[in-house]
Amino acid sequence: MKKMVFTMAMLLMGVAAMAQNYIVVNSEKVFKSIAAYNTAIEELDALAEQYQGYVDAKFEEVEKLYNSYQQQKASLSESTRQQWEAVILQKEQEATQCQEQLFGQEGQLMKTRIEKIKPIQEKVFAAIENYAQSVGAQLVIDSANNPTLLYNSAAVERTDAVIATLKK
Repeated sequence: MKKMVFTMAMLLMGVAAMAQNYIVVNSEKVFKSIAAYNTAIEELDALAEQYQGYVDAKFEEVEKLYNSYQQQKASLSESTRQQWEAVILQKEQEATQCQEQLFGQEGQLMKTRIEKIKPIQEKVFAAIENYAQSVGAQLVIDSANNPTLLYNSAAVERTDAVIATLKK
């Protein structure tokens, strides 16, 4: 682990030495400065909450069926028990499938997120690229949620300049 960290540090120092001109941008701050992004995030959060309520209701239905089955299990014949178990398993599979269709990587929430956020991302990334080219930067480092960025000087911090570029 120490060897890997040392190697990464040396690699970054080498890149920094080669690319003398770089800037640091906090992409999270840039995104949060855009009203359309904030609105999209609020809409997505509301949609996720709505979907979660729907999925929770499906799983509650399964739980109620299971609890009812457990209460009656002793008095049921073997064939009736098997029917109950089959229904419970089917309902559970339906609930799980519904959850996957709404929240999975190919789910409705992800599709909606891509639809709402991707155009904003493309605009921000284009603005960062244009700004970097205009100041002759060869490297852009994103300081948002980056646990490996230990220090950056205010002299290379250009988040506010990128935000100003976007607002033009």
